[in-house]
Amino acid sequence: MSRRVVITGVGLVSPLGVGTEATWQGLVAGRSGIGPITRFDTTDFPVRIAAEVKGFQADTWLEPKEARKFDLFVHYAVAAADLALAGSGYTITAENATRVGVVIGSGIGGLPSIQENHRILLERGPRRISPFFIPGSIVNMPSGLVSIRTGAKGPNSATCTACSTGAHAIGDAYLYIKHGYCDAALCGGAEAVITPLAVGGFASMRALSTRNDEPERASRPWDRDRDGFVMGEGAGVVFLEELSSARRRNAPILCEVLGFGMTGDAFHITAPAEDADGPARVMAAALADAGVAPEAVDYINAHGTSTPHNDRIETLAIKRVFGEHAYQLSISSTKSATGHLLGAAGGLETGITALAVANDLVPPTLNLDHPEEGCDLDYTPHQPRRREIRVAISNSFGFGGTNACIVLGKVR
Repeated sequence: MSRRVVITGVGLVSPLGVGTEATWQGLVAGRSGIGPITRFDTTDFPVRIAAEVKGFQADTWLEPKEARKFDLFVHYAVAAADLALAGSGYTITAENATRVGVVIGSGIGGLPSIQENHRILLERGPRRISPFFIPGSIVNMPSGLVSIRTGAKGPNSATCTACSTGAHAIGDAYLYIKHGYCDAALCGGAEAVITPLAVGGFASMRALSTRNDEPERASRPWDRDRDGFVMGEGAGVVFLEELSSARRRNAPILCEVLGFGMTGDAFHITAPAEDADGPARVMAAALADAGVAPEAVDYINAHGTSTPHNDRIETLAIKRVFGEHAYQLSISSTKSATGHLLGAAGGLETGITALAVANDLVPPTLNLDHPEEGCDLDYTPHQPRRREIRVAISNSFGFGGTNACIVLGKVR
């Protein structure tokens, strides 16, 4: 069995806004969601900036008593899933519930709860640890809670593949629908780890930007003056649906999921190989799965982290796969505006790519003032661009050498 799969709903909670429209409008307006960290005292930290979600009210989505049981990344996932389901117009009923899946992952999970309950253990003893600590912080709880809240009884799982998590979750759900395990699915990623331990850990790797005095200019993919990524948080969930089902109910189809690819670098725990083998193979695999020639692609939502090594390697991978057509592509890194959402990045960026296809509008790459030598493709600097987007891809690469690529296109 091989069935066509479309996206009929997108739910985004990001540093640009709580809601899909707020995030999209912030992107195309060229607004940055990056600023000083407000969650904890950063006096002793070399990194004092991040892309925090502002104005999020958990009790908009969950009863206050229920919200207290769960870590912040679960709150974000619930909100994004609700937004995606509402946007799709799909109603989960007793008749179709077993045919609706949930696949929402996280790269790290409930680190704030882990830190807080460790503090309680040390200061107040083991009897004062919350009974909700474990279920409220485990990686699969977004999928579990969204299933419970919506009544979706189909395949229920969670990916955990570092910064490829959200894309792998969507890829898994796409395969479930394509091969008949379910007819629809809420899928994506959620992350909320702007904590002393996480910021300190990434800072010790020298992976984060220290442009503390200009936070809105800190994430600058492909720019010669980039000095690391900016940590972000939030969630991105899309509603996937089998095409004939969406057409029967006149659903708002944004685009079709044409293909999906996965590869492993087998090289290094944090760095891609200099020959760009893993990223190149994942794009080629996704295009082969989609039955799409490289020359048919119009837009790439790049992984584009703003780290010196990864941006250069991704550019090389694009050139390897697309050849001369690489110079005809529109490419952008929306992490320049949202920061890097880690395990939620692939969910957020797949949702953004779906909106780009639906609107024929390429979001910009902010802060690209002086492209590094060799980074000579069209990265859509500063301003969004109108162009027909027939086919687009979204790239996600993660620690451990795990790569994902999703191909989206207009429904034909």
